[in-house]
Parts: sequence; C-alpha cells; structure tokens
Amino acid sequence: MTSKRLVRWAATASLGGFLLGYHAGVISGALLFVRREFDLGEFEQGALVGALALGAMLGGLLAARLADAIGRRRTLMLDAAVFILGAGLAAVAPSYEVLLATRVITAVAGGVAASTVPRYVSEISPEDMRGRLVTVNYVLLTLGIVAASCVDLVFASSESWRAMFAAGVLPAVALHLGMRRLPETAPWLDAHGHEEAAREVARQTVDRGDAERLLRDFRRARADQSGEMGWRRLLTSTARPALTIAVTLAAVQQFVGINAIIAYAPRIMEGTGLSASNSILFSVIIGTVNMASAVVSLQLIDRAGRRPLLLASLGGMLIALALLGLVFVASLGTAERWLSLVCILGYVLAFSIGMGPVFWLLVAEIFPPPARAVGAGVATTTNWVANFLVGLTFLPLARAVGQGETFWIFAACCLFGLWFAARYLPETKGRGFGQIDAEVRERWYRKRGLTLARPGPTER
Repeated sequence: MTSKRLVRWAATASLGGFLLGYHAGVISGALLFVRREFDLGEFEQGALVGALALGAMLGGLLAARLADAIGRRRTLMLDAAVFILGAGLAAVAPSYEVLLATRVITAVAGGVAASTVPRYVSEISPEDMRGRLVTVNYVLLTLGIVAASCVDLVFASSESWRAMFAAGVLPAVALHLGMRRLPETAPWLDAHGHEEAAREVARQTVDRGDAERLLRDFRRARADQSGEMGWRRLLTSTARPALTIAVTLAAVQQFVGINAIIAYAPRIMEGTGLSASNSILFSVIIGTVNMASAVVSLQLIDRAGRRPLLLASLGGMLIALALLGLVFVASLGTAERWLSLVCILGYVLAFSIGMGPVFWLLVAEIFPPPARAVGAGVATTTNWVANFLVGLTFLPLARAVGQGETFWIFAACCLFGLWFAARYLPETKGRGFGQIDAEVRERWYRKRGLTLARPGPTER
C-alpha cells in the first residue's frame, strides 16, 4: 500500500516534468504556422525556441529560494499556476512580442519544475525506492515531448497553433489540483519546526520504527551541516565537492549534444537525402525511443545503481557519436542515411538510460541538507545555460568545421564526462543523505590527494 501511495505521489509531482517536456516539444510544430502568421525571420524563430532555455535559467534560481521559503509542495502548486498562465496567454497571443513573453513565462515555470520536482520526490522516498521514484519525473518529461508531437500532428491539418499551446493548460491544472492533495516533505517540515507533521508524513512512507530513524537522520545531518544556508553555503569546504560534481555533470549533460541532436534531427537527416516528411517522422521515432529507454532506466536505476548506469551511458554515447561523425566525414552515399539513423538511435538510447535521468537524481541526492535547494537550483541553471549555448552554436559550428567533426566534439565531451564521473562520483544507491554527503566529500578529497576537510566554525 505504501509503495502504491508513493508511486502516486511521485507521478503527481512529476507532472511538472511532463509540462516541461510538453512546452519544450510543442514549439517545433507550432512554429511552422506561427512564423507565417506573424511573418517571422530566422532570428525571431530562434528566439521563440531559445526562450525556453533562457527563462528556465531564471526559474532554476528562483526555485531554490521558493522551495526553502514556502516548501516544495506549495512551490509546485504555484508553478502549476504559472504554467496555466503561460499556456493560456500563448493561446490568445495577438502578436509575436506577446507570444515571446508567454514562452519566457512557461520557461521560468519549467526551470522551477526541473529543480523542485526531483527534490520533492527524493525527500518523500525511502532509500530503496528513491532512484525509481525520482526517475518517474524523467519518464514523464520524455512523455511530455511525445505528447507535444502528437498534439502538433492532431492540429497540423487545421494549422491551429493556438490550440497546440492551449492543450498545455490541462496537465497544468492536473498538477495544481494533485499537489493540493499531497503532503509537504518530512525534511522541510522538520526543519521548519513542524515536528509532528513531519513524523506523520514519514510514517506514510516507511513503518513507525523507520520513521523515527528517518527523522533522527534528518536532524543529525542538519546538525552536522548547520550554519549559514544559502548561496555562500555552497562555497564552504563541506558543500564545494557536491557543487563541483553537480555543476560539471550539468554542463556535460548538455555539451554531449542531446538537445541539439533531438532539435535538429530532421535537418540532420535531410542532409543525408531523406525527404522532409520522413525526416519529421524520424523525430517522432527519436521521441518514442527516448521515452522507452527512460522506462528501461526506471527499472534499472535502483538495481544497477547510479554510477554504473552513468558510466555505461557515457561510454555508449561516446561510441555512437564517434561512429556518427565518421559516417558524415566518410560520405557513404545511400548507406549514410541508414547508418546515421542507427547511430542517432543508439546515442539517444544510451543517453536516456543513463545520463538523462541519473543526472537529475544525483542533483537531488548529493548536496548536504542545508545546501540542497540552492545547490539544485545552481545545477539546474547551469544545465539550462549549457542547453542554450549548444542550441545557439550547433549550426554555426557544423557549418564552420563540418557536421561530422561537430559530433566528434560532442564525443570528446563524453570522454571527459566519463573520466570525471569515474574519478569523483560515488555510488548513492541505497544510502541515506548523510551517508551520501560524507562519501562525496571523502572521495573528492582523497582523489585529489588532500585531507578531508572538517567543517570550521564559520561552516557549521
């Protein structure tokens, strides 16, 4: 019964991830008709696409303050209201400028969701279920992308781009109503003096004896890491290793090129001689593979562990990108399109089984309790900055050095990520937050040949 309840809670909160995926995906179809109605040039079209990353950076930073100030649950309720506002205004936008503003609004909401949902789910989850439950968010994000493609197809014949945006109101309403029925997390309640409420929530996730142990662990971790909470807290010796790991993985997750390959897949495939319609169909196939492999990850993440999945994912992407670059550089004629298709699908499969969901889970796990909300916000913002940079530079870079060579640059980023994760990232599966914090710091300082830092008076 407890397991079913937790899955329901995780799925409800993860509607925030679905909404992020939906608004990231819906613009690709809507843009075909928006550009004609408002007579948009390439810069204006790019702004509508890039607004998601830029707005989400701000959302990631706001999420940290909100989640600590008003709680994870109320932050997601407020976020749902912002999604409703953004989607509703987009559906009635009278001009390009208003539509661009609505994209920024939904992007801010997306950044808040990307940061807050994994943290909420991780804090309501027992240690043995935490990986699977947090990965539900990534599965729903990929489902949101597929749903957006389907909605685009439904309304494409009528060219009703307004309906495409308006459909995003429905899951946002579901998120708001659903979060009203869910509890706040026990760590936040206990940290804000609501001891009995925290105990009651803990008893709904684990049995009575484990609930008391869970609360003791929360308090011990806060006592060990007590002191100044906020941005400066991240720069102390106790939080700095987690910050460095999270920010590096956030950048690597984007610099391996996932969003560039997904966003420009039709254009990439057109370059191999595939027709425009078949190229668009290929994008739907990519989205489906992306979602299916995320479901596979859901089954593996608490069995195989975070570290093995991440390392295998980076290795698989490295091989796929190296081969993809070779295919384009070698100019293999008719075989090029099919070899490209196989390499891209292999790449997406490797990403979605490991790097995609594992990064978001790690961000929710590795920070010490007082720095978790702010740390997750910084990592999320870094991820969106990297997303924006890759989207902005992919086409110019491919034009300057060649498409195949650009994929080799992405492969080099995979190689760096593989080295970094193998050296500094500990396994977090089945460990409490305090234990994870200690192992992150111990591994970081040991690998760098330094003595493990002890919190000083200003860091306590």
